[in-house]
Amino acid sequence: METLVFDSTSLDETEAFLSSAYTPMRIAGRPEHSGARITRQAAGGLLVDRLAFDYTMGYDAQSLGRVCLVTVHSGGFADTTGGREERFGPGETFLVAPHDRPYRGEVRGARYTLTMFDPALLTDVAGTGARSRGPVELTGQRPVDAAANVRLGAAVAYLRDHVMAAAEPGVDPLVAATAARHIAAVTLATMPNTTRGDAPEAVDRRDATSATLRRAMAFIDANAHRDIGLADIAASVPVTPRAVQYAFARHAGTTPLAYLKRARLAGAHRELCAGDRHTATVTGIAQRWGFAHPGRFAEAYRRQYGASPSTTLGGS
Repeated sequence: METLVFDSTSLDETEAFLSSAYTPMRIAGRPEHSGARITRQAAGGLLVDRLAFDYTMGYDAQSLGRVCLVTVHSGGFADTTGGREERFGPGETFLVAPHDRPYRGEVRGARYTLTMFDPALLTDVAGTGARSRGPVELTGQRPVDAAANVRLGAAVAYLRDHVMAAAEPGVDPLVAATAARHIAAVTLATMPNTTRGDAPEAVDRRDATSATLRRAMAFIDANAHRDIGLADIAASVPVTPRAVQYAFARHAGTTPLAYLKRARLAGAHRELCAGDRHTATVTGIAQRWGFAHPGRFAEAYRRQYGASPSTTLGGS
């Protein structure tokens, strides 16, 4: 994992850093106070940055090429990209701009978290049906309602505090890939986009058979150690992602991703049972199976196997 810290009172240095770390950018005005601090954590195509500016900084920037979400902790933002000022304050998470367009505005003495990922992930997690209609696009800056804003902000905080920060000095590739899919999926579920409003089709319910369930489960069991998501599971059958979801709900009373989590838990269990406590660690095994947070892994493991993972490893 890449970790980088920038701390400066020089506007020229700050402008140069922002331009190299994000996109070519020009800082407007010359504020009297000019303290800026940026901490970056990057892994597997995910960027999670904490930024703090103690002054109002105007910006005029080129397109980022990535989905860029801002979660404001204090201070505020004013976006003037469309010629009309849109304001964002503490507790709000919003999209800076479409990934392929320039943007402009002001950071007003703000502390905030910035989360960036590849826009192709939106289409990937949306599934084969959405992919056949072209790339999925976000169509608004704000979440669809207050509850969606809270959910998206919580996903950003979990990613920042439990996946990236808690995994120093490195994030396992499967953990990073799983986290990227998760934040993309939550973004789709909470932000306006070109897939919202799609109605389930009768063919999806028709295809939600026990045979679909068996094929999907077999694929998950054989590939739980890999970076797979709902679209990959559906393509292996092959049916639509909705048909897979219906099949799991109808015949197994669960979801495909919940089953994937259990399959990964089982893989970790096998490795713990076979592991040598002198050379293996619970955290290392958990991360290899896509579990970023040791405490949450231990809790899930206890529920499933009635013992702590450290006891299982220690008893091998």
